[in-house]
Amino acid sequence: MKIKILGGVLVAALAITSVAKAQTQTPVINHRQHTQDRRINQGVRSGELTRNETRHLRTDERNISRDKRMAKADGHVSRAERTHLRRAENRTSRAIYRDKHNGRVRG
Repeated sequence: MKIKILGGVLVAALAITSVAKAQTQTPVINHRQHTQDRRINQGVRSGELTRNETRHLRTDERNISRDKRMAKADGHVSRAERTHLRRAENRTSRAIYRDKHNGRVRG
């Protein structure tokens, strides 16, 4: 009987810790940041991005990373925080596309 109770308590504890951990995970945002960083690096290598464009885009990515850290600081990333991060990623993605296709090249 004691083994069943102990097993039940252990399963409950594992479930609670995994739920708590899942609330601070941001795999979609992490993947988008990685993808956008690769897009910026490709633009630098190909010469499609100027120095100022690159600096501006990297600043945007750093700001998103800072916002993500702040959202995770309390142990829970709320729906509003996820929406804010997603919109910031969308804005940066559009800026990457615009800067890579504006005809300016690194000189």
